[in-house]
Amino acid sequence: MSASLSVIILAAGKGTRMQSAKPKVLQSLAGKPLLGHVLNTCQQLTVDETIVVFGFGGDQVQDQISRDYSEHRVTWVAQTEQLGTGHAVKMALPHLPKDGQSLILYGDVPLVSQKTLTELQAANTNGLSMLTLTVDNPFGLGRIKRDDNGLVTAIVEQKDASENELAICEINSGIYCVDNALLHKYLPKLSNDNAQQEYYLTDIVKLAVADDVVIATIEPEHAFEIEGVNNRQQLATLERSWQAKLVEDLQVAGVQFADPSRVDIRGSVTAGQDVFVDVGVVFEGDCKLGDNVYIEAGCVIKQSTIGNACHIKPYCVIDNADIGAGVDVGPFAHLRPKSQLADRSKVGNFVEVKKSVIGTGSKVNHLSYVGDAVVGDNVNIGAGVITCNYDGVNKSQTTIEDDVFVGSNSSLVAPVTLGRGATVAAGSTITKNVDEQALAFGRARQTQKDHWERPTKK
Repeated sequence: MSASLSVIILAAGKGTRMQSAKPKVLQSLAGKPLLGHVLNTCQQLTVDETIVVFGFGGDQVQDQISRDYSEHRVTWVAQTEQLGTGHAVKMALPHLPKDGQSLILYGDVPLVSQKTLTELQAANTNGLSMLTLTVDNPFGLGRIKRDDNGLVTAIVEQKDASENELAICEINSGIYCVDNALLHKYLPKLSNDNAQQEYYLTDIVKLAVADDVVIATIEPEHAFEIEGVNNRQQLATLERSWQAKLVEDLQVAGVQFADPSRVDIRGSVTAGQDVFVDVGVVFEGDCKLGDNVYIEAGCVIKQSTIGNACHIKPYCVIDNADIGAGVDVGPFAHLRPKSQLADRSKVGNFVEVKKSVIGTGSKVNHLSYVGDAVVGDNVNIGAGVITCNYDGVNKSQTTIEDDVFVGSNSSLVAPVTLGRGATVAAGSTITKNVDEQALAFGRARQTQKDHWERPTKK
């Protein structure tokens, strides 16, 4: 039986430099709170206990995370006084088993990967492993000091470092995998006898070295994995680093971007071959693109599936929609949740579709609203047509069967059914069912008054 794994996430910081009413760990990166990224990564591991140590805005943090990440089992621990990282981890001790291991993570260091954490856990064979990084400019960061055999002997902070120690380029990330037995042993021994009068987590390294614990180290694949967020500038920089990584992964999979720096992925995207994405496109949630999909500039695509050989024209909003193969959408179309577009259908410019099915080969070319409708195959819906689906209290369905032609500027008052092959004359208001192959029209008789004089201002 493998040893248990706990995760301790330190999330008590206020984040004063963010200049925000929201706690720092709730600030958004790639469409998710910083703490949400860490929790999602932990879910990819085999974790027995997830402990989140909270402080400032604790009610806010617990409410949002419990609501938006309800699938995560979290033990919440309050740090009422901000007395340092060592003190924060000490708050978790009553909830920590005596055996097993713990990963110590941070709610404002959101992008450490599952791969890195797995390697960090595997490296801990003697009681303690830590994540370090060799950088070009280590200014302001704690240096990893080693002996002649390459073993870690200390973490030296910038202000305490000698000239030789300042030349060290390997830095401490603050992320550790520690045997719980050592945490129960060392944390009560931490002292706040320093200028800040805080309990430093780094002191467990000093205590471990004194006990002849051989400390293992690994480095992450990407530098951004250990980058924390303290202000808006750092958040923006980290956002761009993460977006570049997501785009690069898609490029490796064969997606072509007009400009890789001008696309945002706030979730996940999977794509087939020969996909093209133009500038200013935003993906949210889990999006799936088939082969030969062509997405033009300025589109927002949320939690949707787009089939093979679809053409999404500029400035469309596609929200929780399912689009078949060979479909044309836009420009300036809005597909609202539960919209389904079958193969070879077309939704044109300034068309809104909501909770409706558009059948194979059917067309809604321009300036129309189709809501709560089931549209059959090979239907033509003219410009300015609307389904009047709401009576002020209830939503009702419009059914348009195969091969129907609906003339421009018609209103279909639900509930109503247009039978197969029916035709609706332009400008009609249809309030009753229309039989198959019938022509329906409902409009006032045209009248004319000759020599009409327009009103004039008095």
